[in-house]
Amino acid sequence: MSQKRVGFVFVALLAFALAFFFTSCQDLSVSKLKANYHFSKANQFFKDGKYRKAITEYEDTLKFNPNMVEAYRFLGESYKSLFKPGVDTPENNGISKKALAAFQKAHEVNPKNKDVIYSLGDMYDKLRNFTQAEKYFLMILELEPGNMENYYVVAEFYKRYASEREELRAKAVSMYLRRIELDPENPIGYAYMANYYDQTTPVPEFDKAVGYLHMRAELDPNNAEVYYSIGVNRFMKGYRLQNVLSIPDREKLGQDSVDALNKAIEIDPAYPDPYAYLNLVYRNIFAKVYPEKESRYVQEADRWTEKFQEVRKRAIEKERLEKELKKTE
Repeated sequence: MSQKRVGFVFVALLAFALAFFFTSCQDLSVSKLKANYHFSKANQFFKDGKYRKAITEYEDTLKFNPNMVEAYRFLGESYKSLFKPGVDTPENNGISKKALAAFQKAHEVNPKNKDVIYSLGDMYDKLRNFTQAEKYFLMILELEPGNMENYYVVAEFYKRYASEREELRAKAVSMYLRRIELDPENPIGYAYMANYYDQTTPVPEFDKAVGYLHMRAELDPNNAEVYYSIGVNRFMKGYRLQNVLSIPDREKLGQDSVDALNKAIEIDPAYPDPYAYLNLVYRNIFAKVYPEKESRYVQEADRWTEKFQEVRKRAIEKERLEKELKKTE
């Protein structure tokens, strides 16, 4: 073959290769645009709670881009939103399988995506499959051992099963404590721990909870909500355990509650909730501990109710004005 002929063949092949390359790129570009179009529509349907329409659009998205992790993930989330925990019907069971299949596919595409791993754990949690759910929640810790919020997520997971298995209560506590250890100067960790003890069943561990609330107050002494929480804790113990506590103990709990609630008001007089609980303390603790002074304490309770309504009205009006100002900006 002559040199001229060889050159011609080379140019022809190059032209064909370039044409194929640009055609392929164009096809990829068009597919990407179509995928993004359907993904955008799907997200809006998901946001509006129209999960069945969202499913159709996420499936169309994946036809044009079968490797889009977020499309698989939100396809799973759409099915999960339709799933009804505890309902054993063919339709509901089918929905759960489709949710898991979508999440598993997303996990295959990107095995280190924390959001996908959480979605898998959450779905198994809704199915009450503790073993599989725990596997994925612990995987989050392995991915980000220094992220404090991950310990809270896992702790809340164990908390949901704590009433069924004693060892899981210890696991929940260990996760809350681990979060505190990672950042001991952060008051939020103590708030989580207190909230856990305030919600234990069948009876909250009030004193353990208030211990962590006081630790939180030391770190955040100018936070009215902290003292409000202490006041609520002391009231709830005195009220819920009134049949087993002595009169002096109930009186002390009532006084501790009043002191904490007044401290909250001192820090933030515009915070309505402490006024409401002062009403409850005088009406449901002091009036019961001293029946001979009941009318006096009920009168005091009524005064705090009026104050609550007044402060709350101002708070609502302030919120309304702030919304109106935002509209005009």
